[in-house]
Amino acid sequence: MHLLPLPAFEDNYIWTLRDDAGRALVVDPGEAGPVLSAAAEGLQPAGILLTHHHNDHIGGVGALLERWPDLPVVAPDDERIAIATRRTGDGDRVEVADWGFDTLAVPGHTVSHIAFHGHGLLFCGDTLFSLGCGRMFEGTPAQMLDSLERLAALPGDTRVCCGHEYTLSNAAFARVVEPDNPALMRRIEEAQAMRQSGRPTLPSSVAAEREANPFLRIDAPAVRAAIVGQTGHPIRSRVDAFAALRRWKDGFRA
Repeated sequence: MHLLPLPAFEDNYIWTLRDDAGRALVVDPGEAGPVLSAAAEGLQPAGILLTHHHNDHIGGVGALLERWPDLPVVAPDDERIAIATRRTGDGDRVEVADWGFDTLAVPGHTVSHIAFHGHGLLFCGDTLFSLGCGRMFEGTPAQMLDSLERLAALPGDTRVCCGHEYTLSNAAFARVVEPDNPALMRRIEEAQAMRQSGRPTLPSSVAAEREANPFLRIDAPAVRAAIVGQTGHPIRSRVDAFAALRRWKDGFRA
């Protein structure tokens, strides 16, 4: 299998997972153009997986169905994704062509957000980013923290396929939160080299995110101390710690 992110818009990735014959799963095609261009070079879409309803993740589906009208479109149970042909929810198994994925409910960024885990891969949309996490447009801090911890509990070698190239912008915040974390410094150097050579910083891995992503390190003493220093008052719970960290990030400017 061949994993390849197709750049879209300013910083989105449309993920493709291809077999040796060129058949591919397409994940979160916010625009059709990159997929159509890849098809001109041999990609043959076999199905579409959608993680959530935001247009920069689903906006290209209609045009792709005009080209390939029989493509299955697997999406969460959300009426805002009217173009879906199959619905999937927490614990369901998704089978498309020769691929199989387990569905994980990961509310927080949106209430119906899902992730797909299989073949050593995690397609997590806008829930988990490298060195960061998504904004909570619909969910609660408790939901988002629980979702991130579900993802962090996956095997460490799971490759994390996020929806956006946000690693370096997230790094600016992460190094303020935990400047003495050597794993974070290594990840930043690695990501800088990747971007300087024109390569994506993704996929990351679950193990790397556990070591360096402050939103997965709520219990780390240095992260807790940074949150207390920022808020100026004690943290009462893990959810409060996460909520304070996310608020801090929301207002952060490098």
